[in-house]
Amino acid sequence: MKATVKNLENKEVGTIELMDSIFALEPRRDILARMVNYQLAKRRSGNHAAKGISQINGTTKKPWAQKGTGHARQGSLRSPQFRKGAVIFGPVVRDHAHDMPKKVRQMALCMALASKQQEGKLLVIDEAKLAEHKTKTLVKKFEKMGVVSALIVDGSNLDENFVKAASNIPHIDVLPEQGANVYDILRCDLLVLTKNAVEQLQERLK
Repeated sequence: MKATVKNLENKEVGTIELMDSIFALEPRRDILARMVNYQLAKRRSGNHAAKGISQINGTTKKPWAQKGTGHARQGSLRSPQFRKGAVIFGPVVRDHAHDMPKKVRQMALCMALASKQQEGKLLVIDEAKLAEHKTKTLVKKFEKMGVVSALIVDGSNLDENFVKAASNIPHIDVLPEQGANVYDILRCDLLVLTKNAVEQLQERLK
């Protein structure tokens, strides 16, 4: 399939061929959901923790005699029924990440790209470059293009002026081609790819 290529002035400057094996796939919600859960699980720090009885500071002495006091029998003041005692089956420091086959991850990225294409929310531009890092200049260009919430994916080498100008604009993210991921693609309303990014993505995913 062919897609129109525009520049930052919102003028058509040509067309580009999009591979049907990537951009014409039928998106599957289950695959996309698995991938999003995989990404969010990987980013969790997992540093939550509660103290078990062996980690509580305090004496190991039996608090009172076993019988004859009128109290229930107790063996330690560090037990969970006492104030400042241990936590039973509390959270421990762990890694929440889980495995997912590389083929499934690659398929999910293709489906995320295809879903934006089929929704009409994929925009291809010739390049993402600015002569100066002025946010005001870039905001005006985005207004012409109707860009409000977007993920902009360029080739492996990002233009420093463009990245600096875009960093101050809310709901606009800029990533290199190797950083393109399912979660960020689905999270933003519009996906903007440069010609360079399209070529590198197609080479990587074909």
